[in-house]
Amino acid sequence: MCGLTGFWKWRGASRETLQGQAEDMSRQLTHRGPDDSGLWCDEAAGIVLAQRRLSILDLSDAGHQPMHSSCGRYVIAFNGEIYNHLDLRARLAAENAAPVWRGHSDTETVIACFAAWGIEKTLQLSVGMFAFATWDRQQRTLILARDRMGEKPLYYGWCGDTLLFGSELKALKAHPAFGADIDRDALTLFLRHDCVPAPYTIYRGIFKLRPGHVLCIPVDATRDAQPTPYWRYNDVVTKGLNEPLDCSDAEAADILEKQLRTSVGAQMLSDVPLGAFLSGGIDSSTIVALMQTVSRRPVRTFTIGFEENGYDEAVHAEAVAGHLGTEHTELYVRPEDALAVIPRLPSIFCEPFGDSSQVPTFLISQLTRREVVVALSGDGGDELFGGYNRYLTARATWKRMLHMPRFARRAVAGTLRTISPGAWDRLVERAGPLLPKKWRLATPGDKAHKLAEVLLQPNGQSFFLNVASQWKDPASMVIGAREPSTLLTDEGAWPHTGNLSQWMMAMDAQSYLPDDILVKVDRAAMANSLETRVPMLDHRLVELAWRLPLHQKIRHGQGKWLLRQVLYRHVPKELVERPKMGFAVPLDSWLRGPLRDWAEALLGENRLRQEGYFDPVLIRQKWEEHLSGRRNWQHALWTVLMFQAWLEVNRGLSP
Repeated sequence: MCGLTGFWKWRGASRETLQGQAEDMSRQLTHRGPDDSGLWCDEAAGIVLAQRRLSILDLSDAGHQPMHSSCGRYVIAFNGEIYNHLDLRARLAAENAAPVWRGHSDTETVIACFAAWGIEKTLQLSVGMFAFATWDRQQRTLILARDRMGEKPLYYGWCGDTLLFGSELKALKAHPAFGADIDRDALTLFLRHDCVPAPYTIYRGIFKLRPGHVLCIPVDATRDAQPTPYWRYNDVVTKGLNEPLDCSDAEAADILEKQLRTSVGAQMLSDVPLGAFLSGGIDSSTIVALMQTVSRRPVRTFTIGFEENGYDEAVHAEAVAGHLGTEHTELYVRPEDALAVIPRLPSIFCEPFGDSSQVPTFLISQLTRREVVVALSGDGGDELFGGYNRYLTARATWKRMLHMPRFARRAVAGTLRTISPGAWDRLVERAGPLLPKKWRLATPGDKAHKLAEVLLQPNGQSFFLNVASQWKDPASMVIGAREPSTLLTDEGAWPHTGNLSQWMMAMDAQSYLPDDILVKVDRAAMANSLETRVPMLDHRLVELAWRLPLHQKIRHGQGKWLLRQVLYRHVPKELVERPKMGFAVPLDSWLRGPLRDWAEALLGENRLRQEGYFDPVLIRQKWEEHLSGRRNWQHALWTVLMFQAWLEVNRGLSP
């Protein structure tokens, strides 16, 4: 795991200037690679590559980057891991195309493959997580590429006559040419999704390279070059649904376990200490169980716990660790420990990021890095095997709604909305003794108005977007903005699944997973110089998952059915079966308690008016409703607070 950056300047500059600017950019990524740094410059071409190294494979100088191919044609700055690189070396040898190897790093393997097969074939044959920048000295072409599922980040954009690129935006910002303005349209997307989805960033004219894409910029194409896909998730979905596995449940479990074991084993390759995150849930427990079957020593596992009721998974993780015999470490986090992370978030995340599970993710990464340098995680299981509750509830709710005519749904929604949330609360409170227990809900007014929003949706896809949105009409919140189209709103980019649950899974895997989950894990771990690996996202496992019929993923109202059958072979069912919790913090009470003064300062009406990004009246209304307890706006307000905190740090603003 490393960090890369660089730039291509069209109007020449001296070597000293080019190198000095690249060093400034690279310095911003020290946390991603504290072990080594390197820089390569071609003054005549105006190209500079820089890399920060976290040494994982081949700790010697033979792994130093930027690295040259033995033929001299390619220079690469690489971030990530190629898990099948030893197989690729064997294939090169079989074709008499292997160079005289200098070491055993996967970066050396990749660049040798470029020389033998070219970029496209190498990408197709590689199994791994990666982002890289390569300069083709023969064709005078810059190549930027990102792994299939988007585990590793890569930003790029033109600023004047200079193309900037890097693993994090903070590296681009260190270049004197960087002068991009905040993109108000992208800000609307952030309010809706908790993150800025690819290809957008918070800055106008700066982009994220999409997962599974490569951008080739020849010297004569400049700004006209556009990213192209070398692997399409929708193609995987289509092929999987058209060519489903025809086998029994037991046979399917055997096939799934074999591929999982292969993926886990490949990702345990490391020259430094390695461990795993363990929550005690289905995904992480499966990964740890399979790690233990291929490891010669007890696997090191790590868990954090919270004292607040409903947020602590440590006791479940301890039970799983005890059964598997791992070398387990747990840390119970005090509220003040978690709260102390919040001021650091705007620096850890180089653009606004609003998923509040960023806090425990940072803390578990911090704990883990004390003992190991690499950690495997269970992310991806929900999107591949139908684990999120919304795949079950959304489909069932929408099917029920279809039996109600649209005019009736509009009438019911109108009735629900004519009564204020506070009036609903008072009404339910007075009628409480007469109501069935299951109807005695917390904040019933809040839930009544959310139901009204759902009833007004015209189709299952918009129903899903509504459920997944923090702010339902973010363009009304951001002054002078229009919400851009994304994968979730562009029907032409949708996969054809014929089933709402499968459609949601496919959309999450291409949006929520790379833009939220993987960003959260990458930034939180890299802030602690910890490499994370995600075996569930081995593209061969992804392709297998889509060949499994839906009834082997969701059965009897339960998601991840087949994955559970694999896990039960290693861990007793009673140790892992419980309601899904997620990785959350008690944000609602924190905002009314220890974070109230911090939030009040960021949401002050005069401040909001002076900065000019948000409608202060609407923001203040939500804040006051939350403080009163009439509505729970914790997630919506957190996105605004994360932008405000990020703006303060990145624009030098003060209250």
